[in-house]
Amino acid sequence: MVGPSLAGVVGRKSGTEPGYSYSQAMKQANLVWDAKTLGVYLTDPQKVVPGNKMPFPGLKSAHDRDDVIAYLTSISGAAKSQATAQQNAATPAQPPPAAPKPPQGTTANGTPPAQNAPAVTYLPDARYTLRTGIADGRMVYIGVGGSIDSKVNPMLTAADGQVVQVTLVNGEGATHDIVFPDQNARSPRVTGKGASTTLAFVAHKSGDFVYYCNVPGHRLAGMEGQLIVTPKPPTPTVVEADISRAPDDLPPPIGKREPQTVRVDLLAVEVEGRLAEGTTFGYWTFNGRVPGPFLRVRVGDTVDIHLKNSADSSMIHSVDFHAVTGPGGGAAVLQVEPGKEKSMTWKALVPGLYVYHCATPMVAEHIANGMYGLILVEPEGGLPPVDHEFYVMQGELYTDQPFGQHGSQEFSVEKLLDEKPEYFVFNGSVGAISKLHPLHAKVGDTVRIFFGDAGPNFTSSFHVIGEIFDKVHIFGGLESPPLKGIQTVTVPPGGAVITEFKLHVPGNYTLVDHALSRAERGLVGILSVDGPPNADIYNGTPMAGMGH
Repeated sequence: MVGPSLAGVVGRKSGTEPGYSYSQAMKQANLVWDAKTLGVYLTDPQKVVPGNKMPFPGLKSAHDRDDVIAYLTSISGAAKSQATAQQNAATPAQPPPAAPKPPQGTTANGTPPAQNAPAVTYLPDARYTLRTGIADGRMVYIGVGGSIDSKVNPMLTAADGQVVQVTLVNGEGATHDIVFPDQNARSPRVTGKGASTTLAFVAHKSGDFVYYCNVPGHRLAGMEGQLIVTPKPPTPTVVEADISRAPDDLPPPIGKREPQTVRVDLLAVEVEGRLAEGTTFGYWTFNGRVPGPFLRVRVGDTVDIHLKNSADSSMIHSVDFHAVTGPGGGAAVLQVEPGKEKSMTWKALVPGLYVYHCATPMVAEHIANGMYGLILVEPEGGLPPVDHEFYVMQGELYTDQPFGQHGSQEFSVEKLLDEKPEYFVFNGSVGAISKLHPLHAKVGDTVRIFFGDAGPNFTSSFHVIGEIFDKVHIFGGLESPPLKGIQTVTVPPGGAVITEFKLHVPGNYTLVDHALSRAERGLVGILSVDGPPNADIYNGTPMAGMGH
């Protein structure tokens, strides 16, 4: 993700942007960013600036590098480009002469612009596809793909100054268009099922706006949605790698099968990644994400664990499985130096949900830096089926600078020992499961959340605002009957819980630790539930911005 702080980078000396905390290696690199230097750097960042923590290994495709360089060059003249883009957006681009109809898809780098089109439209920042259709007897727009898929009149979001590209596909044959009046943007009309057009504009003002179909009567018939444009950040953002693991990134249930040997490969890797907007942190991870991968075996399985420590690591790393019976939970065997690999086997004896974490001294430091995850040992026959399973872990980060400080943050041992974290997070970063990867389900679905508290110091009071847990497997145990009808569940550091509940009412449900001041330091998640209202259970219209 290329942040707005890189506007003007071409022609600038490396490590000189005011207000940003650069690594010492970047400060001493003495580079001047031009197209040639950027090309070499994007090919192999570590080779060009040894010792600089970079969140990706480089762009190996020359095409991809050319795209990024073209974009950085274009936004170095942002004022001129933005003005040109706004003018261009008012007159929708025509399809290439050889094409029989407007293109319905784009490449990974966006549809190539027409001749003389402004460079800022070459790599659109926010892309949406809307299909016209009928839902509940109304004319509507229906989202296609990504986070808006199948949503009726979906909310679209952008940042002030961001390029927005909207593709409109005619889904039922009537004539339609789409207008964003507050952004001075209007598409051509599309007539005939399957016809499409693409509208591009720069979101030039922030606020809460509408979009709608301007064909007479269609807006009143239901074709109206919301566009939220957030203000431009007051301080520079940075090149950020999303290290947070999506809550739906977990393997499917095992179900019924005989015990077997299961190989598990873990890679300890240290990487600079997004902690919050405009803020990065040097994470220590399993497999490049926080939490580490969700592991799934059944009782009686033999686990063949292979732990490799990246050659780029600065530390020895290891792994301790709370599901292991034996010294160190495996960590007594699996202390691995950078560039090395070790393995062992252990047998899963007791079903349940267990934490695993790095157990190299200082253990608390390795955990706080992101080296933790969950392993589920399923009982014989597996767990009862549900509609959705989600993977959520709570953690603490101890940075030298206060919460909200932008730039690259360093770890503070003093704050760790004083038990004074600057950040509380779900799945590794602020906004990981609210902004970046919110949970999604529908009315009538049954949801199961595998929740763990990595700590290393604070107990969680896990709660989903607006829901009651139908079943709770307390402390992650699966050999005792579940508790029923539970509002909030206590999860100690190094502990876990399995919760289940059925969704009856649409809306957004907030995941929190009910020590609610921690929400002000990043500990918030969102479960978004779509579906028809249920007035028998909840009769009222939620007010915008209300609730907690």
